[in-house]
Amino acid sequence: MCDMRQDVESVLVSEEELGALCDRLAAQITEDFRDSGRDLVFVTVLKGSIMFAADLIRRIPIPCTLEFMKVSSYGSLTQSSGFIQVHLDLKRDVKDCDVIIVEDIIDSGRTLQRLSELLENRGAHTVRCCTLLDKPDRRKVNYKAHYVGTVIPDAFVVGYGLDYDEKYRNLPYVGVLAPKVYNK
Repeated sequence: MCDMRQDVESVLVSEEELGALCDRLAAQITEDFRDSGRDLVFVTVLKGSIMFAADLIRRIPIPCTLEFMKVSSYGSLTQSSGFIQVHLDLKRDVKDCDVIIVEDIIDSGRTLQRLSELLENRGAHTVRCCTLLDKPDRRKVNYKAHYVGTVIPDAFVVGYGLDYDEKYRNLPYVGVLAPKVYNK
């Protein structure tokens, strides 16, 4: 078996930097929702956000719940269709709740824009997005996350939940995948 670390050109966000980003984002969210009086619901977008969500939510000292959704706006296309497909839905009602969508990375913004609208239409009191990584150079719609870990260049990144062909999620950092891996 090969060592998958050999496929990473460079480390973009180190393990230590990821911890600091989670600390900062958790502190911001805690400050914003400490006195809301409403249920705080973290909606984790599967699969890529799972590592980030786990580290983030453990740093939140106020009561909250964790839900999961699996959504896409791609289908079998390589570009977003603009329509959202829900593959795994919430197990609870978010009416009158403060909802924070936890996402690994924002590219075009289309999926998160549609997901935010869906949760607002379900009666959430507030819907905010917390993303680990933001690629504003790839944005196709006017969408901005409320909480951003870090802005990154337009590179193919893996690790810390992000994958290529379902691999590399278990790397403890975010790295740039070598083009030789995906240009085969």
